[in-house]
Amino acid sequence: MRPVTVSTTIDVPREQVFEYLSDIANHVEFSDHYLKDFRLERLQSRGLGASASFRLGRRAQWGEVVVTGLEPPYRIELAGHAGRLGRVGINAAYTLTPSGHHMTTVEYTVSTTPATRVDGLREALGMRSRLKRQSRRALRRLAGLLEGGGATAHAARVAAG
Repeated sequence: MRPVTVSTTIDVPREQVFEYLSDIANHVEFSDHYLKDFRLERLQSRGLGASASFRLGRRAQWGEVVVTGLEPPYRIELAGHAGRLGRVGINAAYTLTPSGHHMTTVEYTVSTTPATRVDGLREALGMRSRLKRQSRRALRRLAGLLEGGGATAHAARVAAG
């Protein structure tokens, strides 16, 4: 799937936004409307290698992402897989840019790589627009959490072994 990019401006300094997003356990707070059963795969939820698994929407398909790149306070990169048997590759990135006094523009880009024609057909039948809508909503929720002071630290739980 071609990359989907959404962005928002948050009235919080870039370093604070980076600190919050670099802990993958916090992602459940603003994306639980479409990523269900969000769980940490490791005790360490911050830094390279931190990972989480989740169920996609109402479907019983699971996905997993791992933090693969950190460029403080500018960029956070994620990679993983989802879909039936984990066949669909996922790449995502948060890019943080200063925007005025104590404001940050957060740009989220996500793309997928289907492994089969069936996976590609599913994407063509509305997944791109649905993902864009859900990602836009997640960024609005992120802004509300950070600007309103409602964000908590380490919101997700660790998966049972």
